[in-house]
Amino acid sequence: MDEVIQVTQWLSSITPRKKAKLFFFTTHADAPTPTVGSNDVDTHEETQLPLATTVALHNFKNIDEFLKKKVNTFSCYNVIENEITKTDYEYLRFYSACKYLDVVPPFLDLEKISAIQNKFQMTDEERDYRLLLDSADLVLEKVCDSLKPAGVPQLWTALREDRNLIRGVKTIEIIGFFVDPNPTGIKECLFFFIVRHLQMIKKFSRVNTNRLERLIAQCDESSACEEGRTIDFIIDSLRCYPTEMYPFGSCLILCVFEDRDGAMQEIEKTMEISRHLGMITHTEKNPTKETIELVKKELMQPKYQFYSSFTCWFMSHGDSNSMLLADGETMEREWFLTSFPDISTFQLKPKVFFMVSCLGANKFRLEGAKFKCQSATCDYYDIGRALIRNRMLDITDSVRDISYVQPMMDTLVAYSTIPDHLSGRANTHGSIYVDRACVLMSENISRGRSLSEILEHLSQDLHEILQETMDEDRIVYKQACHYDSSFRKTLKLPYTRHPKEDVHSAPQ
Repeated sequence: MDEVIQVTQWLSSITPRKKAKLFFFTTHADAPTPTVGSNDVDTHEETQLPLATTVALHNFKNIDEFLKKKVNTFSCYNVIENEITKTDYEYLRFYSACKYLDVVPPFLDLEKISAIQNKFQMTDEERDYRLLLDSADLVLEKVCDSLKPAGVPQLWTALREDRNLIRGVKTIEIIGFFVDPNPTGIKECLFFFIVRHLQMIKKFSRVNTNRLERLIAQCDESSACEEGRTIDFIIDSLRCYPTEMYPFGSCLILCVFEDRDGAMQEIEKTMEISRHLGMITHTEKNPTKETIELVKKELMQPKYQFYSSFTCWFMSHGDSNSMLLADGETMEREWFLTSFPDISTFQLKPKVFFMVSCLGANKFRLEGAKFKCQSATCDYYDIGRALIRNRMLDITDSVRDISYVQPMMDTLVAYSTIPDHLSGRANTHGSIYVDRACVLMSENISRGRSLSEILEHLSQDLHEILQETMDEDRIVYKQACHYDSSFRKTLKLPYTRHPKEDVHSAPQ
């Protein structure tokens, strides 16, 4: 059959909603290509044009043409063996989006997909199409699905009313001010246009979602949200790191065996929990400094840009400053913790480190005869048999105690800045950190937010603000805050906003 006819038949079999989503996933704004970081607004606007005209004309002709062009490009593309190109990324994104939406063209050359995956040196586990989908785009798809057709125009109105968000953007005027979202697929096109527009003007990213949250907060819940969804629910979905699809992330397990009984059990347990979480895991037994450098180099490979998160288990002996490696050398813990998060493939993605080692020699010692011979480190406890518990200790009540508590337990220490850095102030409002913290806590009373959630949101909010020193140099800078927590439960703000106490009223 003629290829033109095949493409036409393929397009005619796709619903308008799926066409809008396929366009959105295929034009992934943060796709890791050689051109990332470009400030060419005209190029971005050209990409937005099919969405804008579809919304304005209620006609999917331009999106169809865009998808035809993509298919033709891939059909003519010759995979170069060693060099990873922009088209390689686009081909993988297109294929994964088609697979996810169940609209894979029957004429798509899957051998080319395999050849591109070979260039990325992907393992069998990594050839799962779900790895190639961007988790942040999947979250945005769910946000779109949670909004009624009447809800997205409310976002559009809020966007149009903020002149700072639309100044100098030609495609905004193509759509106009009022939009009829009822024809199938138009709601999706308008929502995806808004998202890509905010990304284009650098007001939105997979981590910095405040601007979209504010637009959503201006919507009328009863008319904007699908049944069973609320404004808070939608905003909550944006305030989590996007880790929507398998695999959950990449997991690195480093374990030193020397003078550490049970090291193999540690590896087995961490590997099993990683699998339960849906992570693709790499293990290094008895790592040395050279091993760690090689692992860092590996994590810089392009394929890791498809992962949604990074987790590391580092199990060894240690002291307050360093970790002991397998060759007897020590490694500064601070160097390790600062060098791995700096890997570009995991920028804007959650990175979790479980540093399993001593930090010193002191002990919180419990006195008294009743504590003798009672310890969860003994080997006589029964081992459970269900799933992952078959390798876990069965911690019985006889070794549990709630009457003696470490003084630092249940403590959360929040800092307005990070070590060795200053904490900014405004001329008239004092500490910017205190100001933003109070605003966010006030906004979130009655919403069931936890304090840690608010501090994470505060960290994002504060780090977006450009500040200026008050001295003669007038240096512009950003401020970052952080916190250390030993909470054992979640601390939520009250559900009721208490009014200010009237100091003039008599006591009752």
